Amino acid sequence: MDTMRRGLSAYGWAMVDIGTATVGVAERDALGTSARVAAWPPYNLARVLAITDTELARLDEQASRFRDDSEISAVHRTPGEVHILSEGLAEAIAVALAAAQWTGGLVDPTVGGALELLGYDRDFAAIRNGGAMPPAPARVPGWASVRLDGRCLRLTAGSRLDLGATAKGLGSDRAASAAAAAITGGGVLVSLGGDIAIAGEEVPVSADPRSGRAGQVPEPSSGQVVRLAAGALATSSIMCRQWRRGDHMLHHIVDPRTGMSAAGPWRTVSVAAATCAEANAASTAAIVAGDRAVAWLSRQGLPARLVGRDGSVRFVAGWPQADGGLVEAPQACRMPAGGRTA
Repeated sequence: MDTMRRGLSAYGWAMVDIGTATVGVAERDALGTSARVAAWPPYNLARVLAITDTELARLDEQASRFRDDSEISAVHRTPGEVHILSEGLAEAIAVALAAAQWTGGLVDPTVGGALELLGYDRDFAAIRNGGAMPPAPARVPGWASVRLDGRCLRLTAGSRLDLGATAKGLGSDRAASAAAAAITGGGVLVSLGGDIAIAGEEVPVSADPRSGRAGQVPEPSSGQVVRLAAGALATSSIMCRQWRRGDHMLHHIVDPRTGMSAAGPWRTVSVAAATCAEANAASTAAIVAGDRAVAWLSRQGLPARLVGRDGSVRFVAGWPQADGGLVEAPQACRMPAGGRTA
């Protein structure tokens, strides 16, 4: 075990003791947030972490708007409206467009320019409070202005994409799926900032990667712990990434209808779904939807927990009210496959 700890440390991972020998868990910083990975049986952990590293690095190189050398930054710099993408970035944009279609535009990848105008124009750790508010909100071009045909992207000049509402979930999905395919028996849990995907055999619910038992997931703002045996879970919150401009406290979830930080009643929404990208899109859409969020999640049949700005809590579609309850994620995706094509 000490040899494994030293080996993982060389790659930036730190072992996490969860009080059981049946699950191996490690964590590190990644993609501007924290990554936690669990593997069972634990002898699979080193291989799972190597695959996770590869998948997360690939996604960062494809879709990070904070890296000058990323593919999406190159798209933004390149004159013209037609761009030929790698398969990976094409998939990430297709997922974002599918989320926009599914949510009726509540999640929209063309909010990148609005986020930059509000001050979220660099990695969040480098954002400084202060500065004046822009005189007017940025106009969001809208997801319907984007055309994707295979690897061919047509993007209106001046549009800037931000895939934050789906990319982190997609990263968890990619890493969990690739790792599970590379091992024989057992399973994998990948969490990026609490957005969790599970692949392979069902997680042993007596073990937690964050606080002592691996299938249990703490909801960050008010402390409920739930069990997730399969599928995915994502949490969106206006509390984690906030900054001030003038007299305004802003956050990173933009309402595409206004170009401003969403102003609805929810501070945190957690959603369980078949994939983490879908759960990520749904939790973000619920923050933006405001008063309509509960009805929309109910129609979708997605278990969810919504925490109001006043601390009140709503449970939707079978999300357990008791601490330690089992969240049963739907097996089938609600979000359509692919995105808008030319």
